[in-house]
Amino acid sequence: MPVSDRLARAEAICGHEFNDKKLLRAALTHPSAVEGEPVGSSYERLEFLGDSILGSIVALALFTSYPDMDEGKLTRLKVSLVAGATLSEVASELGIEECIIFGASETGTGARGLHSALENVYESLVGALFLDGGRDAAERFIMSTLKPHLATERAERPSNPKSYLQECVQGDHMEPPAYKLVDTSGPAHAPTFTAVVMVDGVRQGRGSGPSKKEAEAAAAQDALVRLGYIDGHRTGRLG
Repeated sequence: MPVSDRLARAEAICGHEFNDKKLLRAALTHPSAVEGEPVGSSYERLEFLGDSILGSIVALALFTSYPDMDEGKLTRLKVSLVAGATLSEVASELGIEECIIFGASETGTGARGLHSALENVYESLVGALFLDGGRDAAERFIMSTLKPHLATERAERPSNPKSYLQECVQGDHMEPPAYKLVDTSGPAHAPTFTAVVMVDGVRQGRGSGPSKKEAEAAAAQDALVRLGYIDGHRTGRLG
């Protein structure tokens, strides 16, 4: 698809005609398509800006819409809406995949590469809308696209530590937790399993239990404490 058609399609999706087409083009351009060019040629800087704007707009909307909801529930609801998985899903539904300008080196990276690009471009479009049309333009796009995914039950803390850890690290744009069984001890009729969990490539939790499932749950609980996740938001590493 010609670049001009991609830009027009993106404008239709955003509901905004850009005064600065170069800004829109940058928001849609994967770094692989502009290797060796200035950093502003791709969506990376706009993604950084859009991430912050997205968080503030969603936070204000939830704060205003749910006056009886406490901080923990508001945070979990916000995390669920701005998580990478949600943004990727929304971007896919909107048809943003057709608008992204990829370079040859990105061909063949598969679903994982596309998932990341969709999330990044959603955020970069928020940044571009803010710069080109102001906060109102960014807010209209965010509210119209994320509102269908708002479910208040997401404000409840998951009872499963693994689910809760997954939710928290997604909200912080980190790699999903990866579990590894590192030890099995005790008699065959009553073994004890020990597992560790890696977050963003770093071991953050360790736990044991009478089954692999329970060992992983214990490791996730340990990681939640060590990473400082309290009521759905990160307060800092504890060790």
